[in-house]
Amino acid sequence: MRRRWIADEVDHTSGRAALTGEHALHLARVLRATPGQQFDIVTQVDGRAVVRAGRITSVTEQRVEFELGEELPDNSSVSSVTLLLAVFKFDRMEWAIEKAVELGVERIVPVIARRTEKHLAAAADKRAERWRRIAREASQQSRRASLPEIADPLKLEPAIQSVQGLGIVLAESERAQSLKEILEQAAEASPLALVVGPDGGWTTDELKQFADFGWHSASLGPTILRAETAAIAALAVVMAMAGCSKE
Repeated sequence: MRRRWIADEVDHTSGRAALTGEHALHLARVLRATPGQQFDIVTQVDGRAVVRAGRITSVTEQRVEFELGEELPDNSSVSSVTLLLAVFKFDRMEWAIEKAVELGVERIVPVIARRTEKHLAAAADKRAERWRRIAREASQQSRRASLPEIADPLKLEPAIQSVQGLGIVLAESERAQSLKEILEQAAEASPLALVVGPDGGWTTDELKQFADFGWHSASLGPTILRAETAAIAALAVVMAMAGCSKE
């Protein structure tokens, strides 16, 4: 299966595309690409992601150019799921973003929660571009045709207001239904938003905010999961159930 790249530059008139900067450097230095090699190239046509065959015509560490060929079928699957992810330790958060993108999430919103550590909250804005780079690399690795949106960090209320559809907050509560039960009762509600709290969980006031906006509380079982584990476990449940509903 050929490697897929998301073009940095596209000229549909001439039928050419290019990778630049870090992407070109990786292709040239790490993968040792040479003219004539074939890759799948993702381009944008009228706001729509289109996958085309691409043949390398020139390689430098600053720029790799492709001649575009036929349009290819796109078998990648992206769900209409938004993940609201309370900011936590950056190394673990980066891992969660990478895996969420691989699982097909459409949008990720970093959230500054009440229990987000102050130094992490202060540095979150500067991390957004790095998170977008991680999302791009994960998209290419998992052969997605479209990039997920990585929003700028938001405080809780505007983050809640930025999403539509069925909202589910993952919370440790004896009264919470299981995530599977809520999804089964939702009758294929779309779009869907999942929110994962910070280390230490949500405060009582924050949980009330979710309830006031009509969000449902869901449990992932009797064990206490770290934030990144909860995010991936929840997305895996959502994607598995979505796959079953299509059969």
